[in-house]
Amino acid sequence: MGGPYASKVATLGGKPTKGLDIPIDAVFLTLFLCAGAAHMRLYIMNKKRGHKFIPSAVTFGFCMSRVVANIMRITWACYPSNVSVGIAASVFVAAGILLLFILNLIYAQRMLRAAFPKVGWSPIGSYLFKGMIAVVLLTLVMLITVLIQGSYTLDTSILQIDHKIQLYGVAYFAVIAFLPLPITILVLIFSYGKQVEPFGSGSWAAKGAIVLTAGTLLCLGASFRAATNYLPTHLITESPPYDSKACFYIFDFGIDITVVLFFLVTRVDQRFYVPDGSSKVRHFRGTGVDQKDGVSENASIERKEETIVPLPETHAEV
Repeated sequence: MGGPYASKVATLGGKPTKGLDIPIDAVFLTLFLCAGAAHMRLYIMNKKRGHKFIPSAVTFGFCMSRVVANIMRITWACYPSNVSVGIAASVFVAAGILLLFILNLIYAQRMLRAAFPKVGWSPIGSYLFKGMIAVVLLTLVMLITVLIQGSYTLDTSILQIDHKIQLYGVAYFAVIAFLPLPITILVLIFSYGKQVEPFGSGSWAAKGAIVLTAGTLLCLGASFRAATNYLPTHLITESPPYDSKACFYIFDFGIDITVVLFFLVTRVDQRFYVPDGSSKVRHFRGTGVDQKDGVSENASIERKEETIVPLPETHAEV
């Protein structure tokens, strides 16, 4: 058995270099570290007051995965001939973004359940959502497997199979990134003028705007990665413009940090908070917002400023 073998095919971002990539990766590393600290501090502060919002901890985990990805790219730039380090860097770059896809899909699901509980809380809807998440995790395992396997073989037939699996994976991830958009748009259209069950704080329209904005950014990045994979492959010496380092940092780390900071500034920990055990009782009542028989008009879901935990100082540093 040989390998690992360096890839001869052009990939998004290519191999990092000391002069260009290390300064950029260092900046993104600092940004993700500060953003992760801010989300974790919010999680701890909220938990102390009985307001446990797990997505804040998940966002912290995503930021730490991006910190590791940037560290691995810096290491790879220092040791460009070390193929194993390159594989590890590629794995961390590809894996982390899925957490943001899942979080935004969860926010869209909460809006669906608030507006149309018979659909959102139905067994079919719940199992469908869980099934999609399970397929995401299985697909991630498949992509990591073929990424590593492709570095330890020169068999063209195996490499072709690995490439087809990669095409399926990026396409499925693009679909997951896109799903919150139609779900939220349909919910906003068909819930207009109707009563919805209140949850969290802030207006109904603001919740929709947050999911749509984050979904558009995430879908843009996922679609770009999928499109470039479906285009004809090129040798490293013939790398096309869409595989440039500029495209890599814009559509990967650039979009990622934008969404993370967007979630922080818009206070998703307050707007999309639901009580523990909501999935068991199948409703969001008892969230601390004004209610009338468990429901409220869209326009009546107003934000309560006294329930907002102040942003940590680390946010200002970001």
